[in-house]
Amino acid sequence: MDDRIIEVEAPPSNPPTTREECRQRLAQLQNDITAIRTEIAAADMDRQAGRRRMDARWYHRARTALRHRQREVAEVAALMARLPGRKDALKDLLIEVVRADYDETGWHRVMDEAHRRLDARGAAI
Repeated sequence: MDDRIIEVEAPPSNPPTTREECRQRLAQLQNDITAIRTEIAAADMDRQAGRRRMDARWYHRARTALRHRQREVAEVAALMARLPGRKDALKDLLIEVVRADYDETGWHRVMDEAHRRLDARGAAI
C-alpha cells in the first residue's frame, strides 16, 4: 500500500486562472483518482488472497483522499466554466478592432443599435 498516493493534499493556494491550467489540473486529478482506485483494488485483492482483513485506517484515508480529489475536480470544472473561452476572447478582439474605426459619437450609435437588437432578441434568448 503506497501511502504517498493517498496523502490528502490541501488544495493549491493559487487556483488555475486559465482554461489550459484547469485542463492540466483536471488531468492530474484524474490520474490521482485512478491511482487511488487502483491502490484500493490492489489492497482488496491482497486481502482476499490472504483471507485477512484490510487495514481499516488505511482504507478510510484512501477513501477520504479520493473524495477530496473528486471534490476538487468538481470545483475546477465549475471554475473552468466561469472562465472566458476562446469565443469570448474573439468577441473582445473584434470590439477592439472595430472600435478603432469610430469616434465617440459613432461608437455610441453602434452600441445603442447593438443594445436595441439585444433587447429585441431578449425575448427569444
